[in-house]
Amino acid sequence: MSTAYRFAFYCLFLIVAGGGGYLLRELAQPADSSPSTLVGQARPDFSLKDFRGESRRISEWNGKVLLLNFWATWCPPCQKEIPELIALQEDYKEKGLQIVGIAIDELGTTQEFANMAGINYPTLIGEEEAIQVALSYGNTIGALPYTVIVDRNKRIAFTQRGQVRRDEIENLIRRLLRVPA
Repeated sequence: MSTAYRFAFYCLFLIVAGGGGYLLRELAQPADSSPSTLVGQARPDFSLKDFRGESRRISEWNGKVLLLNFWATWCPPCQKEIPELIALQEDYKEKGLQIVGIAIDELGTTQEFANMAGINYPTLIGEEEAIQVALSYGNTIGALPYTVIVDRNKRIAFTQRGQVRRDEIENLIRRLLRVPA
């Protein structure tokens, strides 16, 4: 094996090993370990289209506690958490909670899934546009599902990579809504 060939092999090995190590480190972190550098900061502004093709701005829900859930129809953990989000929306809508699903998926597939699952909150759709919104909300590795909770003052209160469970976030939601336990 020539020196040049061996050097190229070792360089390639180091690049692959380094990238793999980084990916394993990211994936091995618990779901709630997403970057919290955005917590306390103002939420980024955005608009995306809904099922009717109408552009919806996040400012439409000013004054509400807002749970943004980035998901896709092909994502099993996303599918698993949707019934809990439906229940949260049902239980806390009148108290000021608004869940908004942001599907990183195609319109037809998303609409069919939303109808079948009985999603009771607005769903916005986008592929590349929704990915850009997720990035602006701190989802730097493209994890799905990804959840962000925004308080009534438009400040990010919580971010989580991976599936959320109702029992993990309900206390925060109740506190932000000022609902007694």
